[in-house]
Amino acid sequence: MTDVSAKDEAADAGIEIPEGLDIPTEAATVEAERHERKLKLAGALRIFGRFGFSEGVAGHITARDPELTDHFWVNPFGKSFRQMKMSDLILVSHAGDVVEGSGALNNAAFAIHSQIHEARPDVVAAAHSHSLYGKTFSSLAGKTIDPITQDACMFYNDVALCADEGGAIVATTDGGAAIARSLGDKKAVVHQNHGLITVGQSVDEAAWWFIALERACQSQLLAESVGTPTHVPHEAAQFSYDQSGHSIAGWFQFQPIWEDLLAESDEFIDE
Repeated sequence: MTDVSAKDEAADAGIEIPEGLDIPTEAATVEAERHERKLKLAGALRIFGRFGFSEGVAGHITARDPELTDHFWVNPFGKSFRQMKMSDLILVSHAGDVVEGSGALNNAAFAIHSQIHEARPDVVAAAHSHSLYGKTFSSLAGKTIDPITQDACMFYNDVALCADEGGAIVATTDGGAAIARSLGDKKAVVHQNHGLITVGQSVDEAAWWFIALERACQSQLLAESVGTPTHVPHEAAQFSYDQSGHSIAGWFQFQPIWEDLLAESDEFIDE
């Protein structure tokens, strides 16, 4: 869920939350918060499957456990995104031990996410997959997303680039640590010749940034294939970022997609 710091972030940026907009805070109990994070995690994985972000066994979304904060929940290795259920999720320690659940652990998921969660205590969730436009965009040397559309401006000066071990499977925590260092305090990183990784203060936020960044990559690739895109001027890009690039905006943009998922099926809620 979005926590109090997200509200503070919006207030600091001069963002007024519309009257009647229900922004969640931490649940009343650890158990309720854990249920919420696992619920959104299983649902987000299904949404990624519907959006075509699955590529064989590649890809993972994690959610930090609210009690065991050096542990995270993640999809098991080799399980279809589209078939994911809450009961399928596994709990992994930062030492790499599966402490709850019976599925196999994706070594790359551990190598990347353990380092991001350790380096960024503010991060509740992180998302990565081998999405088509993200991985294609990552092959372009030294590029992050440009402010060529209003939507792309939600990432204005907020996407990092990591060129370390690009193209090689991230099999060690050293590789994951390099990604975490490059990410810094930003919401996303392009890992050269690999793809996109996004983070957030909620599963909703991390998932939305991934969806939006994948679309921004698609838009930029299309624009650059036919010409030289015009960049949004700094003042306008910064204004758009301030309005749409903060945590609450990321959480809120995910809600219509979540609503559609629940309308289609709630069978993934089986804890």
